[in-house]
Amino acid sequence: MKAAYFLDGEVHVGEMPDPTPSKGQVLVRTHSCGLCASDTHFLHAGQAVIDLSKEYGGPYASLDLAQAFVPGHEYVGEVIDYGPDSKRAISPGRKVTSIPIMRQSGTHAVVGFSNSCPGGFGEYMLLDEDFVMEVPAGMDDAMAAMTEPLAVGLEHARRGLPVSGDVPLVIGCGAIGLGVIAGLKLAGIAPIVAADFHKSRRDLALKMGADIVIDPRELSPYEPIADLGMRQVNLVYECVGVPGLLQKIIQSVSFGARIVMGGYCMEPEQLLVFAAQNKRLTVHFAAGEEPQDMELALRSIDNGKVDVSAWIGARIGLGGVAQALAEMSGPQAPVRTVVDPRKL
Repeated sequence: MKAAYFLDGEVHVGEMPDPTPSKGQVLVRTHSCGLCASDTHFLHAGQAVIDLSKEYGGPYASLDLAQAFVPGHEYVGEVIDYGPDSKRAISPGRKVTSIPIMRQSGTHAVVGFSNSCPGGFGEYMLLDEDFVMEVPAGMDDAMAAMTEPLAVGLEHARRGLPVSGDVPLVIGCGAIGLGVIAGLKLAGIAPIVAADFHKSRRDLALKMGADIVIDPRELSPYEPIADLGMRQVNLVYECVGVPGLLQKIIQSVSFGARIVMGGYCMEPEQLLVFAAQNKRLTVHFAAGEEPQDMELALRSIDNGKVDVSAWIGARIGLGGVAQALAEMSGPQAPVRTVVDPRKL
């Protein structure tokens, strides 16, 4: 199959072996796949992630960067076939997406971060038939590919146990932060405050349902907010993942606040426990999405309750992957560029 694959810290486009499904595995022809910041992390610093997984436990410990692998974990594809003795619940020709986890046939891998389970930057993928979900007929491929990134934000949103009366603050309005805003909105939580240094991201936060957006250089989002009748935020979602930010939040929030750590920080973080204890703070650590989040994300995109169309920038072929990954970190970059591996 044709694929964009990673090897030796570079993006290559060429032929990779066609995957063959085993029992419980679905062979899928990829239609669209989103490019994620985690793809660039693995391109440039993948060994650090692997080493952390080996030392502390994590899903990436078995990935071997000395061998080529095909990234892409935000995908939609067409069912082609199943491995022997599979359930075959979804008919060939139907489109599906899934949580990017493979647990069938003795394999435990993250699709797109595995040498045995190629991701959506290739023409074909293997998916776990227990996790695949059928995409509604007529749904745009690129929109369906946004299911996984939206689902991450939905998981983070519910991890904070939001209730009526909360005033949440979302720090960082990339895909995760925008998904958190969407999840809070779906749960009927308001008002929602969002903070980001970049106007384009703050504008997207408003489109996703934020009520107030703040440039932290101009106004502290932790202080009483005039537009909220001098109320203060009490539930903070950290969606950035830079060292020092958690301690900054601890120092800044008011008594009894809750904090959700959603941004992935792979560097040591120093905390002054004294400050957190005196304020009786609660810190939740969020991770990846679960099947219930994928189901809600797909349903919400399909019925229009969450509009992710503003996330989608260019739609490219395999030949554009390297450049798109190099350009995706800037503030003016789209939330998601989408690759169609059927095109060069």
